[in-house]
This record gives sequence, structure tokens and C-alpha cells, in this order.
Amino acid sequence: MLIIVNIPAYNEAKKIGSVIKAIPRSYKGADIKVQVVDDGSADDTIKIAKEAGAELVYRFPYRDKFPNYRGLGLVFREAVEKALENGADIMVNIDADGQFSPADIPRLLEPIFSGKADMTVASRFSNQKDHDPVSMPWGKKVLNVLAAKVVSAFWNQKIDDLTCGFRAYNREVLLRLNLNHFFTYTQETIIDAMSKNFKILWVPVKVVYFEKRKSRMTGKLGRFIYQSTRIIVSMLLNTKPLKFFGAPALVLIFFALVTYVVFLINYFQDFKITPYRNWLNFGSVLLVLGIQLLVFALVADMIRSHRRLTEDNLYLERKRKFAKKALK
Repeated sequence: MLIIVNIPAYNEAKKIGSVIKAIPRSYKGADIKVQVVDDGSADDTIKIAKEAGAELVYRFPYRDKFPNYRGLGLVFREAVEKALENGADIMVNIDADGQFSPADIPRLLEPIFSGKADMTVASRFSNQKDHDPVSMPWGKKVLNVLAAKVVSAFWNQKIDDLTCGFRAYNREVLLRLNLNHFFTYTQETIIDAMSKNFKILWVPVKVVYFEKRKSRMTGKLGRFIYQSTRIIVSMLLNTKPLKFFGAPALVLIFFALVTYVVFLINYFQDFKITPYRNWLNFGSVLLVLGIQLLVFALVADMIRSHRRLTEDNLYLERKRKFAKKALK
């Protein structure tokens, strides 16, 4: 069995060497190899990664052509492709900046080895005092908590941490993931995995946020919030269209019926329509909007069914393309 620990990196020459050296090289008889996907660094990230012992080092070329782009999602897709090409049974993803401790990698691997989970996600928001995040930016914390509650409501599954990048995936999850957004992958992978009935387990870990440090991979907080919100809404629309459109449709239709009842109660008192026409008009508008949303829900659900067939074909194609082979 092969475990690949993937590290996405951009200008992390100061930290990446110590992170790589701290990564364990085996777990319960399985070999662990380190993979670094460099996002066009201008410093010595690649050189230091190789010197520190990373067996697999790749340079992702997109930033070379477009210096201002932000594409952590693209980098992650590249990492998954390379891990599968090299025969990974499990891929662990950890940041290059040292915010997470490589000593926690076995904590993420154990549930997958024991069959309790297909995917594990580090949780920075455990109730355990010794695992609370240190100096986490308030904006990211608020976004994470709110977004996790929204997605949890759609899936009826408790989500402890939606945006943490410290994770582990078994091979089946890697083969079935279909990611469409460039900016980031954290929310999309969780929602996509849940839509395919994979078992996800959140594991408490400790994280340290360095004072005044800005993310090199995703940029400013405002952009992160905007892009993350767009991704979450898009994924909920694609994976839960009946609930996304159907719930508000039923609410609108319910209130339309209420307004009709109010109109009828008043109408039968003196059999005059004009004084109560606004109730009738308002109810009609609500009813039309509700019916439109129901139609959207049915059409989107049909599109989702076709998407599932396409994803099944992609999965079979990936299995053929990435047939298990030994690490070169």
C-alpha cells in the first residue's frame, strides 16, 4: 500500500523543508511518499523540497503564463492526477506553511485504514480546548461556521469544518471526485463526496495561524469569501436541486394559499372583489413564482441525473487510465 502526502506550495521556501522532514515515512506497514505541486513559485521552493526529501516534485505552469491568477482548485486537481498516476492508495493533503503538524497525519489515516471513513478532514473547531485554532482570522472562522451550517442543513449531516485543507482521501474518492472550480477545492470536495455517499469523518487537530500572514494561494479575504460562496451555491444547486429550488417553491405556494384564504374570508363577508384585489394579486404572484421554482427544480433534477451518468463514465475511464502501478 502506498500513501502519498501532497503539499501544494507557492513561495514557501522558508517553511516547506521543515514540513517535509517532519512527515512520517510509513504507517502500519504502508510506505509514505511526499509529493509537492509547486504553483509557479519565484523562490527556491522546488529546490528546498527536493533537498528535504520529497520524492515527487511537479511545477504547475499556469501562474507562469498568468501571474495574477488564483487557482488552488487547479493545483489540487493536478495533485490528484499525479497521485493516481503514481499508484496512491491514499492521498493526504497538508499545507506547506507549517500551520498543521505532520505528526497529526496518522490521526487522519487511522479511520481510513480501519474502514470507518473514506475521507477524513481535519477539524479546527473541536470543543476540545487543546484543539481550538490559535489566532485564526475572524473572517475565515465566521465564513466557515456559517457555510458549514448551510451545507449541513442541505445534507442533514453535521459538518465540523468545511474549509480546512488538511485531509486524507482513499483511492476510490480520488477516482470519483469531479471538480469544476478553479479558485479552491475545499468546499467542493466535501459536497461532491457527500453527494456520492462516501463516509466522511472529521478529526480534531491543532492549528496555528501566524500573525499578519496572508494566504499566498487564495489571496485576499474578500475574494476568498466571494469565490467560496459562489462555489458552495453552485455545488448545492448541482447536487441538491430539488431542495435548492423545491423548498422555497413550497414556501411561496403555501403563502399564496394563505393569501387566497384571506381574500375569500373577506370576499364572502360582502361579496365584493375590489377592496380585496391586492390580496388576490399578491397571492397570484406568489403562486406563479412558486410554480416556476418547482419547474426549475424538476429540470435541474433531470440535469443532475444526466450528470451522474456522465460521472459514472468518467469514473470508469479513470479506473482504466490510472490502473494501479508501482511508483517509478
